[in-house]
Amino acid sequence: GVFQSYAVEVDVKDASNVTCLYAKWMMSFLINYETDSGDYKNTTLNLSSNMTHSGSVCGNDTQAALVAVQFGEGHSWSANFTKNNETYQGDFITFTYNTNDTAVFPDAKRKGPVTIVVKDTMGPIQLNNVFVCHSAEFLEAENVTQIFWNVTVQAFVQNGTISKKESRCPADTPTPAPTILPTTASTTTLSPVPTTTPKPVENPETGNYSLKNGNKTCLLATVGLQLNVSQDKPLLININPKMTVADGACGNTSATLKLNDGNSTLIGF
Repeated sequence: GVFQSYAVEVDVKDASNVTCLYAKWMMSFLINYETDSGDYKNTTLNLSSNMTHSGSVCGNDTQAALVAVQFGEGHSWSANFTKNNETYQGDFITFTYNTNDTAVFPDAKRKGPVTIVVKDTMGPIQLNNVFVCHSAEFLEAENVTQIFWNVTVQAFVQNGTISKKESRCPADTPTPAPTILPTTASTTTLSPVPTTTPKPVENPETGNYSLKNGNKTCLLATVGLQLNVSQDKPLLININPKMTVADGACGNTSATLKLNDGNSTLIGF
């Protein structure tokens, strides 16, 4: 899927009307649900423009901080953060989707709200540091994949001022390029560098992607990918296999392949 979503920004104030919790991020949800016919169907739930964030709280040494948003036809999402000495960290994420929303679930067999709770993967962050993660993060549980990107969050803000010190997620840290040793050929013939600009490649390069379950390969995909995005103006995006990271999971009855090209292009199969 190509995800289009509203950015969420929540600025929680304390009793003195100063910021105690700040969060800004983007997220989308892939949901696999059962239809009236007994089949299973995938759908995408994105944030809407009618979001609210009632229920968000500052937190303190004994109470968890909470950022909560509500959107669409009865959907909600929240994350709580706990403080421990000189650090804070994510605790649990709670997501509720409402299958009575016929625009998203037109033929759902089960009607009403469905709640999923997962462990937040955000590790300990120094107090007075902002956690930043531009890369995409995927959380999977109970037929739901939650996707987050462009995340900025600081819980237990000190003195009402958002810190300028950043703690980056590991995915934002570039890995060093591999060292390529020179060959030992006795003679080398260098061709002249062409002076003309090469024509852009029209067809995407074919990539080989695989997933492992333990030490066994459970999914193989050989595919060339090109996205044709028609929004304000047509835009062609070729996915470069050399820059693309494959992730995902294999289950007993389903498998998920997630491709991230490092340029905010996310593709999920």
